[in-house]
Amino acid sequence: MQALLKLSRGIDALTDRVGRTTTWLVLVVTLISAINAFVRYAVNYSSNGLLEIQWYLFSAIFLLCAGYTLMRNEHVRIDVVTGHLSPRAHAWIDIVGTLFFLAPMALLVLYLSWPIFVNSFLTHEQSSNAGGLTVWPVRLLVPVGFALLILQAASEFIKRVAFLKGLIDDPSAKHKGPSAEEGLAEAIRRQRGEEA
Repeated sequence: MQALLKLSRGIDALTDRVGRTTTWLVLVVTLISAINAFVRYAVNYSSNGLLEIQWYLFSAIFLLCAGYTLMRNEHVRIDVVTGHLSPRAHAWIDIVGTLFFLAPMALLVLYLSWPIFVNSFLTHEQSSNAGGLTVWPVRLLVPVGFALLILQAASEFIKRVAFLKGLIDDPSAKHKGPSAEEGLAEAIRRQRGEEA
């Protein structure tokens, strides 16, 4: 079990790095959106490429942070019933949910999305919009995002089993540190302080 917990910590480290890096895309998307709106209204110019890059980056944020959200236990839960259950019951619900719902769905999406990406890459698929972007990078985000989600689901499964065996504390306890948004804001403040 210790080897599996070490694997889980490695997956968590990868997920944390991808999630923290990807959260910076929120700032990038906001800036692109603001610039696009300013240019559209100030000089009456618009670009399909700028609109599409916003969609691509939003897709990246959503897909690449799915595992990060799972790791931080920030996904949507229905606590009306489960809120009254013990941590052990929560662990069992998470195990059953991972085995019978999350893993099969994520594996199916990964399996079905890979050929779509490969076809898009091999045919050099372009957006049908004038001035649009190459499509294959955003198609690649789907299998990559779901592969990361599957890895994190495996890590969460390992942690729940270890918790039930009494080897670790409750992994579903809410994260006590700053939220991703608060962490991003703090990083921006630090960077501004270093530049001043």
